[in-house]
Amino acid sequence: MSLRKVYGGTPVGNESRCDTCTHARIIQGYAESERIVICTGMYDPIRVPFKVMQCTDYEDRRLPDFDNMKEIAWQIRSKSAGSVAGFVTVPEETDSQVQQSEAKPEEIPAASETK
Repeated sequence: MSLRKVYGGTPVGNESRCDTCTHARIIQGYAESERIVICTGMYDPIRVPFKVMQCTDYEDRRLPDFDNMKEIAWQIRSKSAGSVAGFVTVPEETDSQVQQSEAKPEEIPAASETK
């Protein structure tokens, strides 16, 4: 008996990634052959004549973007004055603070050797 290993196998499902991508412009007719997919994810938009299984520039249009997430975010307030609740923004380091943290520490003289 000969056992053969199949790499990748048969793809599950037959939907194209372009159906849910933000970069896709899809023009669909009544028949399956009446379908034009134009990908605008690249510098020059290109026509994709086949169903796409994987794409490196895929962005799911079903997920909310940053502005939508800010709109639906909860406002968290603390009961005590002056304390902060929820996510806190960290102040950015200034150039002088970055230079000080990157500076080499002072060298410690080696212990004197006894004879």
